[in-house]
Amino acid sequence: MRKISLLFIILIFLSSCLPKQNIVRQPIGDRRDSEPQRSSPAPVTPITGSSTNLARSTSAEAYIARFKDIAISEMDEYGIPASIKLAQALLESGNGNSSLARNANNHFGIKCTTSWQGRTVLQSDDHINDCFRVYNSPEESFRDHSEFLMRARYAALFKLDKDDYVGWARGLKSAGYATNPRYAELLISLIERYNLHQYDKAETRKEKIQREEVVLTEIVQDIPQEAKKEQAQPAVVMNIHEVRPGDTLFSISQRYNLTIDELKILNNLKGEGISVGQLLLVSK
Repeated sequence: MRKISLLFIILIFLSSCLPKQNIVRQPIGDRRDSEPQRSSPAPVTPITGSSTNLARSTSAEAYIARFKDIAISEMDEYGIPASIKLAQALLESGNGNSSLARNANNHFGIKCTTSWQGRTVLQSDDHINDCFRVYNSPEESFRDHSEFLMRARYAALFKLDKDDYVGWARGLKSAGYATNPRYAELLISLIERYNLHQYDKAETRKEKIQREEVVLTEIVQDIPQEAKKEQAQPAVVMNIHEVRPGDTLFSISQRYNLTIDELKILNNLKGEGISVGQLLLVSK
């Protein structure tokens, strides 16, 4: 226990020495902090909304059924609640319907960085032809997201209980993962609406101590490399609209300067029917 406390104190001291990152706030959507973006190593074809040729839109329930086991596996190894990972994936990929999730297996909207050596794809986001990571499978995307959180600024979260989804949701927001002021609320709402906390697992005191020691030691070891990274670029904006009472496709399209047809293509909608609580992609 004393060893874990010492590791945590070291993390707080070292992370305070890292350069501060300036985050530009946007009025819509939420953004995740990111490492510096690099140019794509080779020309690639940009992803566009009209290039998503899929027969149907994936529902939240189908997405959860497909990826809950992956989230549980990541929780067992890293201590990130499965409910939190599923809620973030649902929110940031629009139930897996985003072009990045479908065409690049990128379920968390993570951009290219100076350290990324894998395949890339271009998609216009906050810049024209932003560079995003391409994964061979959704499992790789979920694993990369876990490793992305293994940073000094999120170290305190790994001291929370593995089934404390409320603490994790609020902690992610406090640590600067997202600028959307309702980010924690949105995560908690999704978790409770779809009963995602049923996939979280409590752990004994001994198991928690062992997990904390492994995770915090790894974060401490990564701090020197983290300190050498360039100043972070403004993070990716994944614009998601949660349908509220009275919303129609027309009113939503007007709000985000889209056409109804563009909304349908982005979300693989066949008709104009939408339901309260439904998540819609509203950025091309």
